[in-house]
Amino acid sequence: MEEAPHGCPGADSAQAGRGASCQGCPNQRLCASGAGAAPDPAVEEIKEKMRTVKHRILVLSGKGGVGKSTFSAHLAHGLAEDGDTQVALLDIDICGPSIPKIMGLEGEQVHQSGSGWSPVYVEDNLGVMSVGFLLSSPDDAVIWRGPKKNGMIKQFLRDVDWGDVDYLIVDTPPGTSDEHLSVVQYLAAAHIDGAVILTTPQEVALQDVRKEISFCHKVKLPVIGVVENMSGFICPRCKKESQIFPPTTGGAEAMCQDLKIPLLGKVPLDPLIGKSCDKGQSFFVEAPDSPATAAYRSIIHRIREFCGSRQSHNADLI
Repeated sequence: MEEAPHGCPGADSAQAGRGASCQGCPNQRLCASGAGAAPDPAVEEIKEKMRTVKHRILVLSGKGGVGKSTFSAHLAHGLAEDGDTQVALLDIDICGPSIPKIMGLEGEQVHQSGSGWSPVYVEDNLGVMSVGFLLSSPDDAVIWRGPKKNGMIKQFLRDVDWGDVDYLIVDTPPGTSDEHLSVVQYLAAAHIDGAVILTTPQEVALQDVRKEISFCHKVKLPVIGVVENMSGFICPRCKKESQIFPPTTGGAEAMCQDLKIPLLGKVPLDPLIGKSCDKGQSFFVEAPDSPATAAYRSIIHRIREFCGSRQSHNADLI
């Protein structure tokens, strides 16, 4: 099929080939016949590619600016501290790729080999892929509509040569839009262990997290749990905790109890987190004794346990 026009209803829509936007489209007759609704062959190709990946984790957030990419990066760093664990970090935030900056990889480029695109490596056991590596400058804007974003995500999942990987962490943009639907669709046959959802304590963020949890239920995506980020500030001198973003409705803890979703933990504010991200260095190395580091490590331990229990369950089914 040729590239879809703006406003395309989609090949699997009841309006395929019949909508107003279909007029003049070179695919109109194909879509109207129903042939365009055939399963995307990339789904099986991606399933085959994912055979070398043990665990697949999506990191989601309802609202932007809650620290999702920062968490994704530190989840990858934390898992990779075990030298025997191979970790892959995939950034599908097409319009706002911040992972290259956070991981200290700005200016790096993707290289192609006979087996596909090669990830950019932070450590021998930690590889990264992002659309940011494909831009000539980090200031370049990516102005793409849904179909082109979906094509990029498909290419990342199908063509990146990760090798044998224990954990694939997928950093997504905020919300529940094309990118989320695409990655869930393409990884459906390969199975996703689950999603970690980021929020901050205030109700304006929690509102969107409830939508994100609803999205997960609708697409049958398991929820590993919720992380409350920027959860208070612990003074490094007096050790007293202050609520910078007061949880007016009980914060993530009350929401998780209400929705019967696990609360993986609360990460307090620490100015060194922002500084380490700007420098492209691991916060765990920069501030090993910070309360935020302890919170991160506890959350990572729970995620590792969740994935291990799913692996054991799947083995029992076989």
